[in-house]
Amino acid sequence: MQGWVWATAMALIWPQLLLLGGVGARREPKRPRQPSQRSSSLNATVPDGQEPLSSPKSPQASGPEFSDAHMTWLNFVRRPDDGAGKKRCRSKDKKSRGLLGPPGPPGPPGPPGPPGAEITQEALLREFQEMMKEATERRFLGMLGPLPSDGAGGRLVTEAFHCRLKGPVLVDKKTLVELQGFQAPAAQGAFLRGSGLSLASGRFTAPVSAIFQFSASLHVDLSELRGRPQLRARDTVRVLICIESLCHRHTSLEAISGLEGNSRVITVHVQGLLQLQAGQSASVFVDNGSGAILTIQSSSSFSGVLLGM
Repeated sequence: MQGWVWATAMALIWPQLLLLGGVGARREPKRPRQPSQRSSSLNATVPDGQEPLSSPKSPQASGPEFSDAHMTWLNFVRRPDDGAGKKRCRSKDKKSRGLLGPPGPPGPPGPPGPPGAEITQEALLREFQEMMKEATERRFLGMLGPLPSDGAGGRLVTEAFHCRLKGPVLVDKKTLVELQGFQAPAAQGAFLRGSGLSLASGRFTAPVSAIFQFSASLHVDLSELRGRPQLRARDTVRVLICIESLCHRHTSLEAISGLEGNSRVITVHVQGLLQLQAGQSASVFVDNGSGAILTIQSSSSFSGVLLGM
Protein backbone atom coordinates (compact mmCIF):
# COMPACT_ATOMS: atom_id res chain seq x y z
CA MET A 1 0.00 0.00 0.00
CA GLN A 2 2.84 2.35 0.85
CA GLY A 3 4.43 1.58 -2.53
CA TRP A 4 1.37 2.76 -4.36
CA VAL A 5 1.24 5.99 -2.35
CA TRP A 6 4.91 6.60 -3.05
CA ALA A 7 4.45 5.99 -6.76
CA THR A 8 1.49 8.38 -6.90
CA ALA A 9 3.43 11.12 -5.12
CA MET A 10 6.38 10.72 -7.45
CA ALA A 11 4.07 10.91 -10.45
CA LEU A 12 2.70 14.23 -9.25
CA ILE A 13 6.02 15.75 -8.18
CA TRP A 14 8.20 14.55 -11.11
CA PRO A 15 6.79 16.94 -13.81
CA GLN A 16 7.38 19.91 -11.52
CA LEU A 17 10.97 18.83 -10.96
CA LEU A 18 11.48 18.49 -14.70
CA LEU A 19 10.12 21.99 -15.28
CA LEU A 20 12.42 23.46 -12.65
CA GLY A 21 15.33 21.66 -14.20
CA GLY A 22 14.54 23.04 -17.68
CA VAL A 23 14.37 26.60 -16.35
CA GLY A 24 17.68 26.20 -14.64
CA ALA A 25 19.23 24.85 -17.79
CA ARG A 26 17.85 27.84 -19.73
CA ARG A 27 19.41 30.32 -17.34
CA GLU A 28 22.86 28.66 -17.26
CA PRO A 29 25.48 30.73 -19.16
CA LYS A 30 26.93 29.15 -22.20
CA ARG A 31 30.36 27.71 -21.83
CA PRO A 32 32.90 28.78 -24.43
CA ARG A 33 34.16 26.01 -26.62
CA GLN A 34 37.78 25.28 -26.92
CA PRO A 35 39.25 25.76 -30.40
CA SER A 36 40.61 22.26 -30.32
CA GLN A 37 37.19 20.84 -29.61
CA ARG A 38 35.65 22.83 -32.49
CA SER A 39 38.26 21.75 -35.01
CA SER A 40 37.98 18.18 -33.91
CA SER A 41 34.22 18.27 -34.22
CA LEU A 42 34.49 19.66 -37.76
CA ASN A 43 37.10 17.16 -38.86
CA ALA A 44 35.38 14.14 -37.31
CA THR A 45 33.66 11.79 -39.66
CA VAL A 46 30.43 10.14 -38.80
CA PRO A 47 29.77 6.67 -40.18
CA ASP A 48 26.51 5.88 -41.92
CA GLY A 49 23.63 5.11 -39.68
CA GLN A 50 25.20 6.71 -36.56
CA GLU A 51 24.57 10.07 -34.94
CA PRO A 52 27.32 12.49 -34.11
CA LEU A 53 28.73 12.15 -30.65
CA SER A 54 28.62 15.87 -29.99
CA SER A 55 24.91 16.36 -30.73
CA PRO A 56 23.01 16.99 -27.51
CA LYS A 57 20.26 14.68 -26.58
CA SER A 58 17.26 15.91 -24.67
CA PRO A 59 16.69 14.02 -21.52
CA GLN A 60 13.73 11.78 -21.64
CA ALA A 61 11.67 10.48 -18.83
CA SER A 62 10.81 6.93 -18.32
CA GLY A 63 7.20 7.40 -19.28
CA PRO A 64 5.56 8.95 -22.38
CA GLU A 65 3.55 11.48 -20.30
CA PHE A 66 6.65 12.89 -18.68
CA SER A 67 8.48 13.14 -22.02
CA ASP A 68 5.66 15.09 -23.69
CA ALA A 69 5.38 17.61 -20.85
CA HIS A 70 9.13 18.16 -20.77
CA MET A 71 9.41 18.71 -24.53
CA THR A 72 6.43 21.07 -24.55
CA TRP A 73 8.01 23.22 -21.86
CA LEU A 74 11.39 23.27 -23.62
CA ASN A 75 9.76 24.30 -26.92
CA PHE A 76 7.91 27.10 -25.14
CA VAL A 77 11.05 28.38 -23.43
CA ARG A 78 13.26 28.12 -26.53
CA ARG A 79 10.71 29.57 -28.99
CA PRO A 80 11.94 32.34 -31.31
CA ASP A 81 10.72 35.91 -30.86
CA ASP A 82 7.42 36.33 -32.79
CA GLY A 83 7.24 40.12 -32.60
CA ALA A 84 4.48 40.27 -30.04
CA GLY A 85 6.73 42.10 -27.62
CA LYS A 86 7.76 44.51 -30.35
CA LYS A 87 4.14 45.20 -31.19
CA ARG A 88 3.41 45.92 -27.56
CA CYS A 89 6.37 48.26 -27.42
CA ARG A 90 5.26 50.02 -30.60
CA SER A 91 1.79 50.48 -29.21
CA LYS A 92 3.31 52.01 -26.07
CA ASP A 93 5.45 54.32 -28.20
CA LYS A 94 2.41 55.47 -30.17
CA LYS A 95 0.56 56.15 -26.96
CA SER A 96 3.49 58.12 -25.63
CA ARG A 97 3.75 60.07 -28.89
CA GLY A 98 0.02 60.83 -28.80
CA LEU A 99 0.48 63.26 -25.96
CA LEU A 100 0.53 66.82 -27.37
CA GLY A 101 2.38 69.69 -25.85
CA PRO A 102 1.30 73.33 -25.64
CA PRO A 103 1.01 75.24 -28.96
CA GLY A 104 4.01 77.17 -30.16
CA PRO A 105 4.24 80.92 -30.73
CA PRO A 106 2.67 82.38 -33.93
CA GLY A 107 4.88 82.74 -36.98
CA PRO A 108 5.97 86.00 -38.56
CA PRO A 109 3.50 87.86 -40.82
CA GLY A 110 3.69 87.27 -44.58
CA PRO A 111 4.62 89.84 -47.20
CA PRO A 112 1.99 92.46 -48.15
CA GLY A 113 -0.16 91.74 -51.21
CA PRO A 114 -0.29 93.80 -54.39
CA PRO A 115 -2.28 97.05 -54.30
CA GLY A 116 -5.90 96.89 -55.44
CA ALA A 117 -7.27 98.45 -58.60
CA GLU A 118 -7.97 102.16 -58.47
CA ILE A 119 -11.59 103.05 -59.25
CA THR A 120 -11.98 106.49 -60.75
CA GLN A 121 -15.12 108.52 -61.29
CA GLU A 122 -14.82 108.01 -65.05
CA ALA A 123 -14.86 104.22 -64.59
CA LEU A 124 -17.90 104.40 -62.31
CA LEU A 125 -19.72 106.66 -64.77
CA ARG A 126 -18.90 104.32 -67.67
CA GLU A 127 -20.18 101.32 -65.72
CA PHE A 128 -23.37 103.19 -64.81
CA GLN A 129 -23.96 104.08 -68.47
CA GLU A 130 -23.54 100.46 -69.51
CA MET A 131 -26.02 99.35 -66.84
CA MET A 132 -28.57 101.92 -68.03
CA LYS A 133 -28.05 100.80 -71.62
CA GLU A 134 -28.66 97.14 -70.75
CA ALA A 135 -31.73 98.04 -68.66
CA THR A 136 -33.17 100.08 -71.55
CA GLU A 137 -32.64 97.23 -74.01
CA ARG A 138 -34.32 94.71 -71.69
CA ARG A 139 -37.27 97.03 -71.19
CA PHE A 140 -37.57 97.64 -74.91
CA LEU A 141 -37.48 93.92 -75.66
CA GLY A 142 -40.22 93.39 -73.09
CA MET A 143 -42.37 96.00 -74.86
CA LEU A 144 -41.92 94.26 -78.21
CA GLY A 145 -43.12 90.91 -76.94
CA PRO A 146 -42.93 87.61 -78.85
CA LEU A 147 -43.55 87.38 -82.56
CA PRO A 148 -47.15 86.44 -83.43
CA SER A 149 -47.85 83.08 -85.05
CA ASP A 150 -49.39 82.71 -88.50
CA GLY A 151 -52.96 83.89 -88.55
CA ALA A 152 -52.59 85.83 -85.26
CA GLY A 153 -52.85 89.54 -84.76
CA GLY A 154 -50.27 92.14 -85.76
CA ARG A 155 -47.04 92.91 -83.94
CA LEU A 156 -46.61 96.14 -82.01
CA VAL A 157 -44.22 98.56 -83.73
CA THR A 158 -42.53 100.67 -81.07
CA GLU A 159 -40.22 102.77 -83.28
CA ALA A 160 -41.47 104.17 -86.60
CA PHE A 161 -41.88 107.61 -88.13
CA HIS A 162 -42.82 109.47 -91.29
CA CYS A 163 -42.11 113.18 -91.41
CA ARG A 164 -41.74 116.07 -93.90
CA LEU A 165 -39.71 119.25 -94.12
CA LYS A 166 -41.29 122.35 -92.66
CA GLY A 167 -40.10 124.52 -95.53
CA PRO A 168 -37.71 124.58 -98.52
CA VAL A 169 -33.98 124.11 -97.86
CA LEU A 170 -31.30 125.79 -100.00
CA VAL A 171 -28.17 123.79 -100.82
CA ASP A 172 -25.27 125.88 -102.06
CA LYS A 173 -23.06 124.69 -104.92
CA LYS A 174 -20.39 122.11 -104.13
CA THR A 175 -21.82 121.67 -100.61
CA LEU A 176 -22.88 118.73 -98.39
CA VAL A 177 -25.84 119.69 -96.19
CA GLU A 178 -27.69 117.77 -93.46
CA LEU A 179 -31.46 118.26 -93.68
CA GLN A 180 -33.08 119.63 -90.50
CA GLY A 181 -36.41 121.10 -89.46
CA PHE A 182 -38.98 118.33 -90.02
CA GLN A 183 -42.59 118.12 -88.89
CA ALA A 184 -45.11 115.35 -88.41
CA PRO A 185 -47.83 115.65 -91.04
CA ALA A 186 -51.33 116.22 -89.73
CA ALA A 187 -52.90 114.32 -92.61
CA GLN A 188 -54.34 110.88 -92.03
CA GLY A 189 -51.87 108.04 -92.54
CA ALA A 190 -48.84 109.82 -91.07
CA PHE A 191 -47.33 108.37 -87.88
CA LEU A 192 -44.68 109.05 -85.30
CA ARG A 193 -44.07 106.28 -82.77
CA GLY A 194 -41.36 106.13 -80.18
CA SER A 195 -38.98 108.80 -79.01
CA GLY A 196 -36.04 108.13 -81.32
CA LEU A 197 -36.70 110.89 -83.86
CA SER A 198 -35.80 114.53 -83.21
CA LEU A 199 -37.86 116.67 -85.60
CA ALA A 200 -35.74 119.76 -85.01
CA SER A 201 -32.37 118.15 -85.82
CA GLY A 202 -33.77 115.60 -88.28
CA ARG A 203 -31.80 112.79 -86.57
CA PHE A 204 -33.17 109.44 -85.51
CA THR A 205 -31.37 107.90 -82.50
CA ALA A 206 -31.65 104.13 -82.06
CA PRO A 207 -32.96 103.20 -78.58
CA VAL A 208 -31.57 99.68 -78.92
CA SER A 209 -29.15 97.82 -81.17
CA ALA A 210 -31.28 96.64 -84.08
CA ILE A 211 -31.84 96.70 -87.84
CA PHE A 212 -33.83 99.63 -89.21
CA GLN A 213 -35.29 100.41 -92.60
CA PHE A 214 -34.96 104.02 -93.78
CA SER A 215 -36.16 105.85 -96.84
CA ALA A 216 -35.99 109.42 -98.10
CA SER A 217 -37.78 111.06 -101.05
CA LEU A 218 -36.42 114.49 -101.93
CA HIS A 219 -37.92 116.80 -104.52
CA VAL A 220 -35.14 118.96 -106.00
CA ASP A 221 -36.02 122.24 -107.69
CA LEU A 222 -33.76 122.96 -110.70
CA SER A 223 -35.01 126.48 -111.52
CA GLU A 224 -31.55 127.97 -110.95
CA LEU A 225 -30.03 125.65 -113.55
CA ARG A 226 -32.41 126.38 -116.38
CA GLY A 227 -30.76 129.73 -117.23
CA ARG A 228 -27.42 128.02 -117.88
CA PRO A 229 -26.51 127.38 -121.52
CA GLN A 230 -25.03 123.90 -120.97
CA LEU A 231 -24.98 121.40 -118.04
CA ARG A 232 -21.89 119.31 -117.47
CA ALA A 233 -21.88 115.56 -116.89
CA ARG A 234 -20.46 116.00 -113.41
CA ASP A 235 -23.37 118.20 -112.37
CA THR A 236 -25.17 115.71 -110.14
CA VAL A 237 -26.99 115.59 -106.82
CA ARG A 238 -26.53 112.87 -104.21
CA VAL A 239 -28.90 111.94 -101.40
CA LEU A 240 -27.46 109.93 -98.50
CA ILE A 241 -28.68 108.47 -95.22
CA CYS A 242 -25.60 108.32 -92.98
CA ILE A 243 -24.79 106.95 -89.52
CA GLU A 244 -23.44 109.47 -87.00
CA SER A 245 -22.97 112.01 -89.85
CA LEU A 246 -19.94 109.97 -91.00
CA CYS A 247 -20.96 109.06 -94.51
CA HIS A 248 -17.50 107.92 -95.60
CA ARG A 249 -16.57 105.98 -92.44
CA HIS A 250 -19.80 104.03 -91.83
CA THR A 251 -22.12 102.25 -94.23
CA SER A 252 -24.60 104.64 -95.78
CA LEU A 253 -27.56 104.53 -98.14
CA GLU A 254 -26.94 106.55 -101.30
CA ALA A 255 -28.70 107.59 -104.51
CA ILE A 256 -27.23 109.73 -107.31
CA SER A 257 -29.16 111.57 -109.99
CA GLY A 258 -28.04 113.63 -112.96
CA LEU A 259 -29.43 117.08 -113.63
CA GLU A 260 -29.92 116.76 -117.38
CA GLY A 261 -33.39 117.08 -118.87
CA ASN A 262 -36.15 119.56 -119.32
CA SER A 263 -37.88 118.94 -115.97
CA ARG A 264 -37.99 121.75 -113.46
CA VAL A 265 -38.24 119.37 -110.49
CA ILE A 266 -36.66 115.94 -110.11
CA THR A 267 -37.22 113.40 -107.32
CA VAL A 268 -34.31 111.50 -105.80
CA HIS A 269 -35.34 108.48 -103.74
CA VAL A 270 -33.07 106.38 -101.48
CA GLN A 271 -34.12 103.39 -99.42
CA GLY A 272 -32.41 100.51 -97.57
CA LEU A 273 -31.52 98.79 -94.30
CA LEU A 274 -28.99 99.89 -91.70
CA GLN A 275 -27.90 98.28 -88.47
CA LEU A 276 -27.57 100.79 -85.66
CA GLN A 277 -26.10 100.28 -82.22
CA ALA A 278 -27.92 101.70 -79.25
CA GLY A 279 -27.27 105.44 -79.14
CA GLN A 280 -26.24 105.82 -82.80
CA SER A 281 -28.13 108.22 -85.05
CA ALA A 282 -29.14 108.34 -88.72
CA SER A 283 -29.99 111.42 -90.81
CA VAL A 284 -30.41 112.63 -94.42
CA PHE A 285 -27.68 114.48 -96.34
CA VAL A 286 -27.75 116.25 -99.73
CA ASP A 287 -24.54 116.64 -101.74
CA ASN A 288 -24.83 119.33 -104.47
CA GLY A 289 -22.20 118.58 -107.11
CA SER A 290 -23.36 121.24 -109.55
CA GLY A 291 -22.26 124.81 -109.94
CA ALA A 292 -25.63 126.32 -108.95
CA ILE A 293 -27.84 126.51 -105.86
CA LEU A 294 -30.40 123.74 -105.46
CA THR A 295 -33.65 123.95 -103.53
CA ILE A 296 -35.14 120.97 -101.62
CA GLN A 297 -38.88 121.43 -101.53
CA SER A 298 -40.96 121.14 -98.35
CA SER A 299 -42.86 118.13 -99.68
CA SER A 300 -39.70 115.99 -99.27
CA SER A 301 -40.10 113.19 -96.70
CA PHE A 302 -37.99 111.01 -94.38
CA SER A 303 -39.25 107.78 -92.82
CA GLY A 304 -37.95 104.80 -90.86
CA VAL A 305 -39.09 101.71 -88.95
CA LEU A 306 -37.49 99.18 -86.62
CA LEU A 307 -37.45 95.75 -88.27
CA GLY A 308 -35.88 93.55 -85.60
CA MET A 309 -32.94 92.80 -83.35
